Amino acid sequence: MGKLSGIKVVDLSVFLPGPMMTMMMADQGAEVWKVESPSGDPAREQEPFEGGQSVWFRNLNRGKKSVVLDLKSEAGKARLWDLIESADVFVEGFRPGVMARLGFDYAAVSARNPAIVYCSISAFGQDGAMAHHPAHDLATQALAGFLSINDGPDGTPVVPAVAASDMAAGLTALSATLMALVGRERTGQGDYIDCAMFDSLMPWCAHTMGLAIAGGAPPHSASQRSLGGAAFYQVYETADQRHVVLGARELKFAHNLLTALGRMDLYPIAERPAGEQGELIAFLRLTFATKSRDAWTAWFADKDVAFSPVLDLREAFAQPHVAERGLLVTSGGGHMVAPAIRFAGEDWEPRPAPELGADR
Repeated sequence: MGKLSGIKVVDLSVFLPGPMMTMMMADQGAEVWKVESPSGDPAREQEPFEGGQSVWFRNLNRGKKSVVLDLKSEAGKARLWDLIESADVFVEGFRPGVMARLGFDYAAVSARNPAIVYCSISAFGQDGAMAHHPAHDLATQALAGFLSINDGPDGTPVVPAVAASDMAAGLTALSATLMALVGRERTGQGDYIDCAMFDSLMPWCAHTMGLAIAGGAPPHSASQRSLGGAAFYQVYETADQRHVVLGARELKFAHNLLTALGRMDLYPIAERPAGEQGELIAFLRLTFATKSRDAWTAWFADKDVAFSPVLDLREAFAQPHVAERGLLVTSGGGHMVAPAIRFAGEDWEPRPAPELGADR
């Protein structure tokens, strides 16, 4: 029995933010009905495939039921109303206005089921000048200012590896929905959640963009401690053209490493503000270029320094730590990444992702 057993979710979302949110609910026992068009969630067709399903789709839709509905037809609408009337949560990820045109906006749904928690996930929210602007993750990161500091050495922004605004929206939507469910326990009344990818990402910048938040100049990576301006929060190339990182703010780690390298004369540079540590960065670049990545990993094994090798994703999943924590499991002929939320004394077993329209 998961923490959300007994909670019924009707999910009309596709791709990433909404499916991630409802998958986390399904992992905790919620009954999630994935409502799909006849062509299905586009994530079903995204490579690579394993065990007959998209790895992407399986890892965001496990444990759900799938029902195919044409919401432009009277039969499709009637079936959706059947699902809604006994649901606790309703999730949709269409552009603003679509649900109203279909007859399933919050006013209509809450009139039939006043206790329902209705969550809309969009790029820029349900109102405002940007509400109807089409965008996926990259565009919202660009407009939120995050892409400007996701830059290379020449200052040119590069495509980020993580769909941060998608993931932020999924987590924000989940948190808001759980809050609304707790509130409903007291009042009996449901609620409406307007979750925007843009809005969800903005609070994630406080540690790097403080001056800009306060009305000052925007940050530049070369002068920010967390963005590449500090010697001990930095990426270094090794002799085999691979990379390692030093990833700490505490000066004790600078002391420990420089002592081990016999260069405590450089310690005062580590005490300087970010952007003024060029000599120390240059020294460490030359130093790390003298050994391979794995040789440095072995060298650091007995030293109290916040150091890590830069692993590719295949290496990351092959680490003993991943096995020890049970973070990658095999089920149904494919691999699944285990949920980060697991409770003491409770076992988690992955449930399969549904075939299109499997649950009529």
